[in-house]
Amino acid sequence: MNPNKALWEKGDFTRIAETMRESGEALIADLGIGAGNKVLDLGCGDGTTAIPSAKRGASVTGVDIADNLVAAGNKRVLQEGLNNCVFMQGDASDLKDLPDAAFDITMSIFGAMFAPKPFDVAREMVRVTKPGGRVIMGNWIPGDPTLVAQILRISSAYTPPPPEGFISPMTWGMEPHVIERFTQAGVPAEAISFERAPWTFHAPYSPTAFVEAFRKFYGPTMNAFEAAEKNGKASALQQELETLFQAENKSGSPDKTAITATYLRVTVQRPEI
Repeated sequence: MNPNKALWEKGDFTRIAETMRESGEALIADLGIGAGNKVLDLGCGDGTTAIPSAKRGASVTGVDIADNLVAAGNKRVLQEGLNNCVFMQGDASDLKDLPDAAFDITMSIFGAMFAPKPFDVAREMVRVTKPGGRVIMGNWIPGDPTLVAQILRISSAYTPPPPEGFISPMTWGMEPHVIERFTQAGVPAEAISFERAPWTFHAPYSPTAFVEAFRKFYGPTMNAFEAAEKNGKASALQQELETLFQAENKSGSPDKTAITATYLRVTVQRPEI
């Protein structure tokens, strides 16, 4: 089985995505996505950014590697009564079911960064975007002191080393790597821009309960705990994460969680032909 597919079908990422709704809606509003836009959302999960885009009038196709998240997204579409949004299974590094130059905006917020073969991912994102259209990515930043980069850093210390040839998803948070990948896909470097932006997780429960949600439902953290348990280190991992989450919580209440993480927003302008 595709290891990336297995990772994201593990657990239930929708339980984490529930804490990301407000920031997803705010991002789509900030990007100005709306009626008249044809949007592709790669690594869409259950629709954190796809569904707000559709609610604002865009025609949206969501693609995710995980069948369970595609099903969850399509269920949300039905619940919202939307007829301008559809979710389908697919691989960001090989969008064989999607035609060239089909979308005004191709976006991937914390999605395609986890796909293997990053040069193929960049090429595919550019290929399916119309000339003059935009590719937008949200990518976590390696070494950043805020939540998600630190979750992944802590978790990696408890897991076996990756296989030879593995390219860390966090390299998508490094500007030189992003430039290299998109210039190889035919985009001039001056058409690629970056900004650091905030993303806030909101949960109606404590930071300790939020750690438990990651332990039960988030594939990378689940893998870290499985490896830590084999080495008798699960309690140490639990303590490190609880300390992190409690320190980062800015909700003002021990029974609620509001944690802001910093990410790299990438905007690529596909050249006009």
